[in-house]
Amino acid sequence: MNLQKIKIGVISALREEQAGLIEIMQDAVTDQRGMRDYVSGRLWGIESVCVLSRIGKVAVAATTATLIESFGVTHIIFTGVAGAATTDVRIGDIVVANQLVQHDMDASPLFPRFEVPLTGLSHFFSDKPLSSLISQAAGQFINQDFPETISEANQREFLIDRPVVHEGLIASGDQFISTSLELNQINDHLTGVLAVEMEGAAVGQVCFEFGIPFAIVRTISDNANEDSPVDFVQFLEKIAACYAFGIVRQFFSLLKGEKIKLT
Repeated sequence: MNLQKIKIGVISALREEQAGLIEIMQDAVTDQRGMRDYVSGRLWGIESVCVLSRIGKVAVAATTATLIESFGVTHIIFTGVAGAATTDVRIGDIVVANQLVQHDMDASPLFPRFEVPLTGLSHFFSDKPLSSLISQAAGQFINQDFPETISEANQREFLIDRPVVHEGLIASGDQFISTSLELNQINDHLTGVLAVEMEGAAVGQVCFEFGIPFAIVRTISDNANEDSPVDFVQFLEKIAACYAFGIVRQFFSLLKGEKIKLT
């Protein structure tokens, strides 16, 4: 694998979900496009572009297309938080998407529910080699970095107990899922959803249409219902920021070690 031909686009919706990356970027140059700052440089020696998309599918779709068309990225990873869609996934766990669906897409009766019109697809599959690398990176973060970066006090405060990495379906929509009724409506119509969030499937659709490999990694911040005890802002600052930086750092370390050949 020739790392000189790779340029990684790193997207997050919120500042905390990408904390620390721009600060350590070498030879950083900032370009403003569409009210967003795209910061180009080198992360751990590999050409990269970091950008905050803001929240929602339209925001991230515009950001993803700009990364591809204006900055020439070859691969895209999205880091952020999500709500758990099943009791098998707990706060502090990590979910890496193998496929994504827009749970609020419904153009029926013209098209089947969830199918994105004129694509013939309802689910967008992430790139296997890239997602495998992200999964490995997430596992290494938990095994190596988690005990050092997440204090025992914060583990207790946010009810994090022996986090694990999951791979599976993530559902995206322009809705912050915060009640059991909303979550049940999603699970009643979609099978096997592990997490719910607001951007990933839009990244998947844009990358599919442009032929760009992508991966989505999410830290579980809450239970996506009214019983969640977590202070979302505090979780972002104390937990999600550490997870995001640690996972991305491990990812670039594995990438440089050429553990997996990317497409």
